[in-house]
Amino acid sequence: MMRRLYTSLALGLSLSSAPVIAQTDPLLSQYYEVKSFYNPAATGTTDLMRFRLGSRMQWTGIDNAPRAFIGVADSPFRLTGKRFGAGIAIRQEKQGLYDDLNMGLQLSYHIKLAGGYLAIGVQPGVLNEKFRGSEVYIPADDEYHDDTDEAIPRVDVSGSALDIGAGIYYSRRNFWASASMTHLNAPTVTFSTDSPVTSRAGEDESDENGSSSSSGSNGSAGEYEFQARRTLYLMTGGNIPISSTLFELMPSAMMATDFRFTRLSLTARLRWKKMVSLGVGYRHDDTLSVSLSGEFRGFFLGYAYDYPTGKISVASSGSHEIFAGYAMKLDLGEKNRHKQKSIRFM
Repeated sequence: MMRRLYTSLALGLSLSSAPVIAQTDPLLSQYYEVKSFYNPAATGTTDLMRFRLGSRMQWTGIDNAPRAFIGVADSPFRLTGKRFGAGIAIRQEKQGLYDDLNMGLQLSYHIKLAGGYLAIGVQPGVLNEKFRGSEVYIPADDEYHDDTDEAIPRVDVSGSALDIGAGIYYSRRNFWASASMTHLNAPTVTFSTDSPVTSRAGEDESDENGSSSSSGSNGSAGEYEFQARRTLYLMTGGNIPISSTLFELMPSAMMATDFRFTRLSLTARLRWKKMVSLGVGYRHDDTLSVSLSGEFRGFFLGYAYDYPTGKISVASSGSHEIFAGYAMKLDLGEKNRHKQKSIRFM
């Protein structure tokens, strides 16, 4: 049963002669710490230049389970007296026989609104997908996959496509809300093989339109497609100081939907002296999580553990997520308040 589980995980995302459509963004338990990963409008929302790097190791104990590396950086700046934000977001992920790389540049424009700030952001980038067809292995006794399936490439294939995201972000005092969409243009990555796609059973190959071509070493090069689904993210959160204490309550929520599947994440954190935070979370029909983070003199370290609530718990002990970062304060005033004068001119 476990062998079939591993095979299903590796090939359940496999390509077909028709376009494959899938949700490609990892759902992070610490989404509130890297809001710009989901929304380019969340860049430049503070007077800090921020860097965050992290990794998510999903479904520990299962071979070929998703492993993601994530990096974000953002900074505010002023141009012609207006406030802007700029950033970069990078995701590298392995899941099954897929290798994904997604990189985007981010720009946001900020305006005052109703006692707070509204930011509008865009993210042009590149989505690169690779499928390691040379590593496909289907056991002879597998009842779910056909070793002669011509829709599965048997050589490594890769491709890239333009990927665009956009969003809005509003903040006021101790409250923030965010709406964004990744893969706004629903990018389609086309995989092409320079070498012929050979059927292991020596039967006829089928091209993308369903017509047949001769198999074997004389067959034509194969073409496959992967399409990333548009994904909508709604996020909100806030800080609620607890009177006469050094603590504050920090609730937050995120809804993610690709209009076929929807996930709702709820989180509650308790922070002490704006330094140490302890939290619990729940993702609908998916996981329970606990998190611990600390901030000191600009340095940040955060960890989250997810325990699966579904049937995957029989094969996995859970997921781990860790982020580290650094932030430095910028002076966006027209004059540098920290300007130093030489004693020779005083």
